[in-house]
Amino acid sequence: MDLAVVLVNELAVTQARGRPVVPPADRRAALDAAFVQHGWVPSRALTGADADRLAGVAAELHPAFAAGPAAPAVLNQALIRHGAVPNLHGDPPVLAFHSPDADLVDAWAADTGTALAMVIGVGQGVRLRSCEAASCDVVFFDVTRNASRRFCGLSCQNRAKASAYRARRRT
Repeated sequence: MDLAVVLVNELAVTQARGRPVVPPADRRAALDAAFVQHGWVPSRALTGADADRLAGVAAELHPAFAAGPAAPAVLNQALIRHGAVPNLHGDPPVLAFHSPDADLVDAWAADTGTALAMVIGVGQGVRLRSCEAASCDVVFFDVTRNASRRFCGLSCQNRAKASAYRARRRT
């Protein structure tokens, strides 16, 4: 789940916290920095071609965070395209949702797509959220007890509340 959030936020978001986001010129370096920030170590180093393909995967997964009626269809197409199929492989065996011989991008796409599909499938799709602040497309997984989180962070929350306050004062 976290990988899906990182991919979408690093590679598919066009506005964040009230400012336009310029897509990273070096996608591989941006992903490497995001992985370090989250303490992740990929099984192998990403190439530039991998990062470019992951940008396409991020664009595919972004609509799933809207949790609208189109989310299941979008995810189903992504799961088929990337060959998501549950299996055990490795020593010791681990559950994965990609074939053992899948390349890194298809493996990550299948695994992240399956994680999103599982969240939606168990009725928790409302927890897949996109920031409600104007001019912010950042996505997140809402872990609050009552699934009430509306903003990606305090800066967006403060901007939205200040804007609403100013609008009330004008009327």
